Amino acid sequence: MIPLTRRSALPGFGPALGVTLLWLSLIVLVPLAALVLRPWEMGLAGLWASVTEPRVLAALRLSFGGAALAALVNVPLGLLIAWVMVRYRFPGRNLADSLIDMPLALPTAVAGIALTALFAPKGWLGALLLPLGIKVAYTPLGVLVAMIFVGLPFIVRTLEPIIMDLPADAEEAAATLGATRGQVLRRVVLPALLPGLLTGFGAALARGVGEYGSVIFIAGNMPMVSEIAPLLIVIRLEQLDYAGAAALGLVMLLVSFGILMLLNILEHRMSPNR
Repeated sequence: MIPLTRRSALPGFGPALGVTLLWLSLIVLVPLAALVLRPWEMGLAGLWASVTEPRVLAALRLSFGGAALAALVNVPLGLLIAWVMVRYRFPGRNLADSLIDMPLALPTAVAGIALTALFAPKGWLGALLLPLGIKVAYTPLGVLVAMIFVGLPFIVRTLEPIIMDLPADAEEAAATLGATRGQVLRRVVLPALLPGLLTGFGAALARGVGEYGSVIFIAGNMPMVSEIAPLLIVIRLEQLDYAGAAALGLVMLLVSFGILMLLNILEHRMSPNR
């Protein structure tokens, strides 16, 4: 008896896989390989000296620290917005839904100029905050504001489909058994949303770390104070220090990859379908 060969549901799987791997190599793997190899032209000592300069360390702290803090701020805010957009119907909902994606649609430079005009000492909000001793534009706080602005849609859009699929039976059962709204939120809703919160946090963090256009206008770009790592890479490229720019890019790549891998491991362990 001739055994039947199991056929793939997708026709042309072999050629499609080959084209996919080739395209992935050209777009992702080859540039990453160049980024990894280029800094070693300086040697190990030169690479270490390049990435441990005080100015570089300050820029890395601001980029990663600001992105992490902005993502943390966006988690409860994004959860609240996603919950309202999914569970409630109100006038202007479609407009609000479109505004959520505005940071993704706007060119980053336009977003940076708008935020600077808004939070500058003579801007609408900046003029109100200045008498309180709060200066946003041209400070690290301005960097944080820009990262919050660009990262919020990632958390909202990650959580919305999860909230849509969240069964209301468990919430109703908990309420029937006498649980308060706070208890239902802590013991029923949040555990189901936690993997999605981690995914959204990671996406917002990655966007904040790599953000450039919307940050440089409001940051002030003062070395050791409000200079982000992507800007320092551009400065090194303008100085024809390609190896130094690649070294800084390599550090950002390794740190970002490590953070995202850790978040993926945590998400996998917390997933209810694990």
